[in-house]
Amino acid sequence: MKKEKYKGIDLFCGIGGFRLAMENSNIQCVFSSDIDKFAQETYNANFNEIPTGNIKEVNAQDIPPFDILTAGFPCQPFSYAGEKAGFQDETRGTLFFDICRILDYHKPAMVFLENVKGLVSHNNGETLNTVISSLEKLGYYPHWAVLSSLDFGLPQKRERWYCVAFRDNIPFEFPEPLGGHPTLRDIIDINDQSPELTLPKFELDRIDYHFAHCHEVERVQHDNSKYAPNTKKGKYGIFSFQKPDGSLRFHVGDHAKTQIQEAFYACLDTYAPTIIANRTPKLWDLRRRLSVLEAKRLQGFPDNFKMPVSDCQALKQLGNSVSVPIIKLIMNNMIEAYEKFNYKI
Repeated sequence: MKKEKYKGIDLFCGIGGFRLAMENSNIQCVFSSDIDKFAQETYNANFNEIPTGNIKEVNAQDIPPFDILTAGFPCQPFSYAGEKAGFQDETRGTLFFDICRILDYHKPAMVFLENVKGLVSHNNGETLNTVISSLEKLGYYPHWAVLSSLDFGLPQKRERWYCVAFRDNIPFEFPEPLGGHPTLRDIIDINDQSPELTLPKFELDRIDYHFAHCHEVERVQHDNSKYAPNTKKGKYGIFSFQKPDGSLRFHVGDHAKTQIQEAFYACLDTYAPTIIANRTPKLWDLRRRLSVLEAKRLQGFPDNFKMPVSDCQALKQLGNSVSVPIIKLIMNNMIEAYEKFNYKI
C-alpha cells in the first residue's frame, strides 16, 4: 500500500529550495534549520515558518519524526580525526556530523544531500570517501552524481554534487538531461534598464576596448599600467577573448597558470556562469548585471517568490541556494524508487 504523505526536514535550509521541492512532491516539512537571520526572514515570508537557528544546539530527540532528510550542507574541511574508529571521529567538528547524529537517532528512510562539485576532489577524494562511508556505517546505501543545472532547463552552468541514500539497497537513477540549450534570453527582461544594474564605467570601458580591437587580434591585450608591477595583473597583463558561444572572458596572461580567468561576461544567447554569494552574472551586450527577478529565474524560483530583504542580500541568498528544478526532479525519482521498492507500484 502506498504511503499517503511523507514528512521531511530541511537542514541548512537557506531560503527554501528543498522546501519547494518537498511541496511539489506533497511532502510535509516538519522541521527547518538555518543560522542566517536574513535567510530565516526570506524563508518565513514564503513558508510562514522561522527556521530554527544553530543546528549544533538542537538535540536530535527534539526534532519530530520524519521520513526524509534534506540538506545542502556547508562543505567545511573534514580535518578532525580522532583515534577511535567510527563516523563520529571522522566528522566531529563539521556540520556534516550534525546530519550524521540526526540520522543515527531518527533513521529516516531517505536522505537527499547537495554540495559543491569540489567535494568530489577535496583532499584527494578523502572528504567524499568520509561522507559516503559515514552514510554506509549508519546503514544507508548512497547514490551520487555531479549534474549541471544547464542540462535541466536553466541557463546556468552550475555543477553540483547530489546524493540520494536509502536504508534499503534500492535501485536508483538520477534524472537524464532534458536536452535543448537554454539561454539567458529565456529569463531576461530586456526592458529592465534600471540604473543600479548598469556595470561600472571601468568594466564598460574595457568591454568597449575589446570590441574596438578584436578585429585586429583574437586575444586583446589591455592596459595593465593601473596594476602594481609586482602583482600578476601588473606583471603578465590582462587579455580578453570572446568564446564561440558569445561570452566574453578576461584572463590574467600568465601562461604558466593557464591564463587565470579574471572576469566572465555572458550575453543573451549563451548561459551564465554559476551564481554564487559574492558574484552576480553580468551581460556584456546589455551592459548590466542580472536583477533579483532574473536571478530567481536563473535558480528556478517562481517569480512570486518573496525576497523581503535588500537586493544585495537577495542575490547572496540566491547564490547560496539550490537550483529548484533539478532538486524537484531528483526528489521525484527518489520517491518513485522508494515506493516502487516498498509498495510494488
